[in-house]
Amino acid sequence: MTETTISPETQPLSEAEYLARVRAAQAANWPAGVPSEPIYPHGEAGISDYLRAWAAVQPDKVLYNFYGGTITYGEMDRLSDRFAARLAADGVAPGDRVAVFMGNCPQFAIAFFGILKAGAVHVPVNPMFREHELIYELNDADAEVMVAADVLVPLVQSVRDRVRLRKLYATGMADWVPKTPAFHCPPSIVSQPDQATGTEDFIAALEACDAPVPQIATDLDAMAALNYTGGTTGMPKGCVHTQRHMIYTAATTCGIGTQLSPEDVSICFHPLFWIAGEDMGLLFPVFSGCSCILLGRWDVLSFLSAVDRLRPNQAGMLVDNAVEVMDHPEVGKYDLTALQKTRVSSFVKKLNHDYRTRWRELTGSVMAEAAWGMTETHTCDTFTTGYQQGDWDLDQQPVFVGMACPGTEFKICDFDSGALKPLGEEGEICVRSPSLLTSYWNKPEATAEAIRDGWLHTGDIGVLDQMGLLHFLGRRKEMLKVKGMSVFPAELEAMLGRHPAIIGSGVIGRPDPDKGQVPVAFVTLGEGKQATAAEIEAWCADEMAIYKRPEVRIVDALPMTATGKVKKEELAQLL
Repeated sequence: MTETTISPETQPLSEAEYLARVRAAQAANWPAGVPSEPIYPHGEAGISDYLRAWAAVQPDKVLYNFYGGTITYGEMDRLSDRFAARLAADGVAPGDRVAVFMGNCPQFAIAFFGILKAGAVHVPVNPMFREHELIYELNDADAEVMVAADVLVPLVQSVRDRVRLRKLYATGMADWVPKTPAFHCPPSIVSQPDQATGTEDFIAALEACDAPVPQIATDLDAMAALNYTGGTTGMPKGCVHTQRHMIYTAATTCGIGTQLSPEDVSICFHPLFWIAGEDMGLLFPVFSGCSCILLGRWDVLSFLSAVDRLRPNQAGMLVDNAVEVMDHPEVGKYDLTALQKTRVSSFVKKLNHDYRTRWRELTGSVMAEAAWGMTETHTCDTFTTGYQQGDWDLDQQPVFVGMACPGTEFKICDFDSGALKPLGEEGEICVRSPSLLTSYWNKPEATAEAIRDGWLHTGDIGVLDQMGLLHFLGRRKEMLKVKGMSVFPAELEAMLGRHPAIIGSGVIGRPDPDKGQVPVAFVTLGEGKQATAAEIEAWCADEMAIYKRPEVRIVDALPMTATGKVKKEELAQLL
C-alpha cells in the first residue's frame, strides 16, 4: 500500500489539534474499498431486535449447528421469547441480573437473547470457576436467577447458602448433539442430568410456559450485560455494557473487520462467557444473519472435521489454535480450502510471516490480525483489513493492530502527567468509543480512575504512528527497564515466535543490581523440536538489540488464564 505520513509536530498541540492531526493521517491511509462508516442492516436497533428481524426474513435458516444438532432463526426467536416470558413469571424485572453458567451450546444463546428480551441483564459466569470465584461474582452482580450446565449444578448447590440465588435452571450441553454427530465431538461435551437435583429443566420449563412474552421496548442505553474482566491478577470487575455497545461493535466488525453477510458461514469455539466469544458467537451471527458452526470448546479434531464437512468460510482464532491445526499430524486428511477469511489474535504466539505462509498454503486464505480491544470496550476497536498486501502489516513494529474503527478515537498520553505524546512516541493508550463501558459495576472509584473526560485510560502501552495506525506494546505493569531502556515483553514474545523451535513464550523481568531488570523468557518448544536455552540465547543475540536479549528458560507448558493469556505472576514464582 502507499503510505502517507504526517510530519511530526514541532510544538505541543491541544487535544483538538492532536485529534485533527490523527484523523487527517487516518483519512489519508484508509484502506481502499473498506467502508468508513458502521453498517446497520436493520438500523441502529438492539441485537434482540435483530434476532426478531432475521427470524421474520429467514425463519428456517440454521443459526447454529452444534455437532449436527441445529437451531434455526425462527426457533431461537421462539425459545428466547419463551425464556423472557419465564423470567417475567419468575418475577425478574428489567435491570435484574440473570447469571449464565455453562460452556458453549445453543442453550447459552437462548438464555442470552431471552434475558435481553426481558429487559434483564446478562451475567456470563466462567464455567471453570471454583467456589470462591463463583460466590464473588454472583454476590457482586446480585444475581437471583441462574441457568447452569447440569454438570456444574453440584458446585452451585454447594454455595447456595452464601449467595442470593432463588431460582436455578439446569440444562445439558450435549442435549443438542445428535446420536451420531455430524463431525468430531470430544467426550468433554457431556451431560449429567442426574446431577441436576433441586433444579428445573431449562428447555422443559420454556416449552411448558404459557405466560405472555413481556412487551418491553429495547432501551439501547440501559444496562444489558455485566461482562467481568478476566485479568491475571486481582478480583474481576463487572463492565456495564448496553445493547448500543453491542450493536456498534457488531456494525463495525461485521461491516469492516470481518465483513460478514447472510451468505457466510462462520465457525466459533471461543467461550461465549468471554466477551470475545460473546461477540463472535452471539452478536456477529445474529447481526449479520449468517449461520454459525458452534463448538463446545476448542478441539483441533472438531475444528478440522467441521471445516472439512460443513465448509465454513470464516474463522476467528488465536494464533495458537492455527498453529495446532497446521502442526497436526493428520491435517492433510482434511480439506480446509473453504476458509476464505481467517482472523487471529496474537496472545502467546504472535502472527508472523511463517505462520501466514503456511496457513495460505493449507487453506488458500490470508491469516490477518483481528483487532485491539478490551472487555471495557467490547474488544473490537481496530481493524487490519486492507493492510495485508505484500505482508505490509507483518513488516510493521510488533504488535501492529491497525486502524481505529469508525467512531473510535485513540490518543497516546504520558502515564504520569497525562500530556499528549507526539505521533510515533510510546505512551498510554487512551480510547473513547461508542462501545466504551458505562461504568464498573458498583465501583465508582475504579470508574473515576479509569474513565476521565470520556477517555478510558487503559494501562496499555502503545504507539500511534505517523499514519495514524495503532501498535500495541503491552501492559505498563509488564514493561521492563534495562539500564534505563524500555523493553516490552509483547515485542520480545513476537520476536521469539520467529524461532523455528519455539511455539510459545512468556517474558517477565527479574531484578538485577547492575541493569535494573533483565528479561527472562520462558519458552515452550514444538513437538519434535529441539533447542537448548544457550542455542536460543545465541539466536536472540543475532536478532535483538543487546539490551533486549533475554535469559531463556525452557518449560514444558506455560500457565494460562481461561482467556488464553499467560499468567505472568505464576512465571514470576518460577524465578
